[in-house]
Amino acid sequence: MRTKGAGVVLEDRALNRATLARQLLLDRAAMPALEAVAHLGGLQAQEPQEPFAGLWSRLRAFDPAELDGLLTGRRVVRTHLMRRTVHLVTAEDALAWRGRFDGMLRQRVLGTYREVFRGVDLDELAPAGRALMADGRARTMAELAGALAPERPAAERRAFGEMLIAGLVPMVQAPPRGLWRERAGVRNVLLASWLGREPDPPAPDGDGDPVGRALVRRYLAAYGPAATADLRAWSGLAGLPGAVAAVREELVAFRDARGRELLDLPDAPRPGPDTPAPVRFLPAFDNALLGYQDRTRIVDDAHRLLSVAGERVVLVDGRVAATWNVREGAVAVRPLRDFSKAERAAVGVEAEALAAFLAEDGRGRVVLARPAE
Repeated sequence: MRTKGAGVVLEDRALNRATLARQLLLDRAAMPALEAVAHLGGLQAQEPQEPFAGLWSRLRAFDPAELDGLLTGRRVVRTHLMRRTVHLVTAEDALAWRGRFDGMLRQRVLGTYREVFRGVDLDELAPAGRALMADGRARTMAELAGALAPERPAAERRAFGEMLIAGLVPMVQAPPRGLWRERAGVRNVLLASWLGREPDPPAPDGDGDPVGRALVRRYLAAYGPAATADLRAWSGLAGLPGAVAAVREELVAFRDARGRELLDLPDAPRPGPDTPAPVRFLPAFDNALLGYQDRTRIVDDAHRLLSVAGERVVLVDGRVAATWNVREGAVAVRPLRDFSKAERAAVGVEAEALAAFLAEDGRGRVVLARPAE
């Protein structure tokens, strides 16, 4: 069946403004941090301090203590989920989604360490790991791997730890990991122990993949209009073709400039391409970039791997135009192109606000380089 609107072409600038609106980057949102984490479908968080900058750029008057309270209060958790990377997600989503990601998580770890696990019965490894964690105490990967495979070389013991934590048994990274300005190491605890119940099991065959359908809708709400390849890039799942087919009649469709079909929720915001876009500072590995297979709506091909490499980026007029980091207590910005006088001033103002947010004394400094420096 032909989806409504399938012939309309959305150029990159129109897709850019839709992305900024969905990602809360066009206007800072007046919503609680918990609601923002849910709306975004989680924030990538393998670098534990990055979600604070991500929420600061998206929310009005964001207070890091609010996110700390959500973590210690077990309303949000840090866990392996999309793409087998650590994400900060709501407890509700972690419980509802984890079973749907089980197969992908196991296969991704197995793909990295296939030789290590040749001849190993993973169905026996999982209950052994659960038994180790049954007392509810948080443990490091090294502790778990040493208990599971004490006879293995160190590199192989790490593979066993990763398989257990990221592939076989749902776990969370317990605070103080991930709290504001904390430098705590990773200690893992069973998701069920932390949240008081087991995650929802995968739906039985023939049940129409209700979690997959929910994921399609949630993804489009925060990232649409988007292609099924983009959905696959964000989730790590195999495109969810059955779920997409099941909800297709609810959706509208467009084409991008390269001819790909883009799906979307009919009432989701799609601002005009001339809508002004403010300067925004994004943290490392932000899903506003990594949540797409085709990232041309927000970054030039020459710079598309910056976020994969862990570079923090600056959006100017909605597109990646600079990188930034914190150097000797200052927010240092390095443009990727020449800025106009107005752009340079706007970047400086936002950088000063970010520096004040990040500085312990509230008086951060800014270093704004020239592209040739």
